[in-house]
Amino acid sequence: MNTTQKLDMMNQFPNNPDQQVTLANWRTSPYNKWAFQHVRELVPSANIQNNPSQTQNLPQEKYDFSAVKVELDNQSQLAYDEFLKKTDTDALIILKDGIIIEERYFQDMARDTPHILMSVSKSILSLLIGILIDHKIFKAADKVCAILPELNSTAYKEATIRDLLDMRTGVTFVEDYLATSGLMIDYRKATNWNPLENNEAPSDLRSFYHLLNKKSRPDGKQFNYVSPNSDLLGWIIERSTGERFSDLLSDLFWKPLGATMPSYITVDRLGAPRVAGGLCTTAIDLALVGQLFLDYGFTNGQQILPKNWLQDIQVNGSRDAWLEGSFAEYFPNRDMHYRSKWYVDHGSNDPKAELVFGLGVHGQNLFINSKKRIVIAKFSSQAAPLDPHLIPMTCKWVRTLINELEG
Repeated sequence: MNTTQKLDMMNQFPNNPDQQVTLANWRTSPYNKWAFQHVRELVPSANIQNNPSQTQNLPQEKYDFSAVKVELDNQSQLAYDEFLKKTDTDALIILKDGIIIEERYFQDMARDTPHILMSVSKSILSLLIGILIDHKIFKAADKVCAILPELNSTAYKEATIRDLLDMRTGVTFVEDYLATSGLMIDYRKATNWNPLENNEAPSDLRSFYHLLNKKSRPDGKQFNYVSPNSDLLGWIIERSTGERFSDLLSDLFWKPLGATMPSYITVDRLGAPRVAGGLCTTAIDLALVGQLFLDYGFTNGQQILPKNWLQDIQVNGSRDAWLEGSFAEYFPNRDMHYRSKWYVDHGSNDPKAELVFGLGVHGQNLFINSKKRIVIAKFSSQAAPLDPHLIPMTCKWVRTLINELEG
């Protein structure tokens, strides 16, 4: 393990204006380098407790990656450490057969530092959904409004839980991370992620859904990335169980996983969880999630996740729906589908290179390769929410690592 690049930010009282991280700038560079490790100091949160007496302690066996280079589109090569710097890496964990072969930290991070997952939160949400479906709390085919009848007047009137899981609702919503007005800003204010304007009345996540009353396509068709779909699943979970999302995730997943540290999730002013992007964990615990997926939900002598849910993620999902959606451009020439909040790259004629992964804005990643039993957890603080150059470069780097670890 090593730590480099000390952050010259938020270290005085009062701070200089150019070093002060606020709710208005926390997702912009360079402030995000500090903010992504200190989210609960900016946004209210709910704790997700682990079990300190039953934590996993993975063995370590250092692998030398210094000679690894990733090929760029212009035929040049990028050295391993140069790639980590170029992609603004905050933490990196690589597992092979359940052994830690790489563990790196930057920007003041350490093994016990929680970092925001952004939309990798959705992938963990999916695993809890799988548990609850296995417990017969609800079914993927259930209508949203059968559980939340107050949404009958919204664009979700005919949508199912499966439509939410696969991002195939027809709701009209533009997921523009650089927006300065409109529904995206209303959504961020409702979740406590953006400050209110002067004299602006506070909103909340569940009231926000009444603004989503238009549809641009039928449900169940093309992939249409809408983060509020995922937060709606958080509401469905809490309504169906009568319990807080954070408590359920702790009891049914985080504690049985053997997570090394508590995690936490951001909440709105009324306590509704931002399950679409507000989960914050350590890098090693995110890697443990990947290892659990790799082991088909079995760890510490028990089946935590239903195996059939994980298999469904890998083999089901519509390639056509993916190609018709807007995210395919970030993964050029890849044979892919999206299922239950996970991306699946089928390896493009090389099944050994198949990847199941979670992806979050600003460079959050969890990659799983079952054929060679590799897990890669990577936190970053990239300037752009979705960088059209760094996303395919990162996927190419991962495939390079998989080839390197051929044995």
